[in-house]
Amino acid sequence: MTGLGRLRLDLELVADQVFPGSRVLDLGCGSGTLLAHLMQTKGCTGTGVEINPDSVLAAIRRGVPVLDRRVEDALVDIADDSYDTVVLSRTLQSMIEPELVLTQMARVAERLIVSVPNFGYYPNRLRLLRGRMPVSKEIPYAWYDTPNLRFTTLADLEDLFSRLNLIIDRRFTYTQTGRRLRMYGSAANLLAGAAVYVLRPTA
Repeated sequence: MTGLGRLRLDLELVADQVFPGSRVLDLGCGSGTLLAHLMQTKGCTGTGVEINPDSVLAAIRRGVPVLDRRVEDALVDIADDSYDTVVLSRTLQSMIEPELVLTQMARVAERLIVSVPNFGYYPNRLRLLRGRMPVSKEIPYAWYDTPNLRFTTLADLEDLFSRLNLIIDRRFTYTQTGRRLRMYGSAANLLAGAAVYVLRPTA
């Protein structure tokens, strides 16, 4: 297993929420950076799911077990309660069926960790007012080449969590410069560039 590099901010927050020794499913795991970190520093075991062939190869080279499949397809084949924690980091907005993905996540693990960019962040709103689609550190693509299919504010996302009977245990919001915010409600929806949620299904 290769050495560890520095995790990006949202992955640091995600890693901090994973208990040592956990069985972790990382959906859209990219090159396996998070799982490699958890395996080396917390004694976790787990599996990544990734569709990009270059990222799959990079994860394998890191010693990370990875399924070369679409997230939606992989989830439906995983047995109930197979993992302790399932992670979806900066991937929900690229899902064709985000509601299905969240429902399946709640079936395969007792803890869900989801990180998302916030389309309601005030610079995004200002850019829209000027007649332009938002481009930012958290949403870095032009409209014509973005992998993102869904754009959500934190308020809309939390409404979906509620409708799917997912309880928010913890929420971390931060600016695009990485400064942590300690606020809730409409203020966070306006000032946060992104958020990390720790969720659990209702009993």
